[in-house]
Amino acid sequence: MEERTLCLLHGEEGRVRLDRFLADRVAGLSRSAAQRLIAEGQVTVNGEPVKAGYRVRPGDVVAISLPTGEPQAPTAEAIPLAVVYEDEWLLVVDKPAGMVVHPAPGHTTGTLVNALLAHCPALATSGQERPGIVHRLDRDTSGLLLVAKEEQVRRALQRQFKTRQVRKVYLALLDGLLQPVRGRIEAPLGRDPRHRQRFAVLPDGREAVTDYRVLEQFAHPSGPAAGDYTLVEAEPKTGRTHQIRVHLAAIGHPVVGDRVYGRRRTHLPLSRQFLHAWRLEFVHPHSGQRLEFETPLPAELSAVLELLRGR
Repeated sequence: MEERTLCLLHGEEGRVRLDRFLADRVAGLSRSAAQRLIAEGQVTVNGEPVKAGYRVRPGDVVAISLPTGEPQAPTAEAIPLAVVYEDEWLLVVDKPAGMVVHPAPGHTTGTLVNALLAHCPALATSGQERPGIVHRLDRDTSGLLLVAKEEQVRRALQRQFKTRQVRKVYLALLDGLLQPVRGRIEAPLGRDPRHRQRFAVLPDGREAVTDYRVLEQFAHPSGPAAGDYTLVEAEPKTGRTHQIRVHLAAIGHPVVGDRVYGRRRTHLPLSRQFLHAWRLEFVHPHSGQRLEFETPLPAELSAVLELLRGR
């Protein structure tokens, strides 16, 4: 086990639940995983075991024992995949919201990687912890994801991402009426020093650029869809974690339904963030042909737009 000691300093925000405190401070640790460690007696506060609901105070010393050792190889699981395109070198899948891309603490099964290993068993011989994964989507973001079947192809596609040859376009519904109707957000991003599971605009962060274009705007002063909303295309020019969500929140128009960077509640019938990777373009590493794919909004997101349009 790896021992870590954490402390909430005076002047920082206090009275946060212990499980949330650990999930925010320990990279890769989910809240549910933190709760299990607390229940197993692997966490103490000021030398004493406590419950997950304990409110951490400034000056508390929190000690946690984290499992160490080689991570177990992911296993194949017969999980349905929405395959948009496939050949002998790669495939494009339409990931549903709620699915984690690869195994991580707190999410060791039911991931896209588990499904891919069942769909393409040869991936298991790649020697990768995240076999075939070229890029990622957040758990609650749906849409197109590119997967490589061979290591050489994976590296070639990753080079395309690095040199910005890959084009990804998202559809996002935002709180408020965004102006101007076209724009570029240039704000460096890094891990939030106070909440380690989140990201933030930081002066010394990594370069991050997002272009957007307004598609529709909705003003509803009252009723079941009360509020002002803007539907946009968002195109990240860089690939930072949570980039679109953090950038849009930073300009005062967070993604609707985003419980991390946005408002906690919405009047809309939405159980997830309204963010969908709807368009993907890249050059096939073998043929040299530029491929373009689109996937429609999932039914739950389309229903929200229908409500806003009054249909």
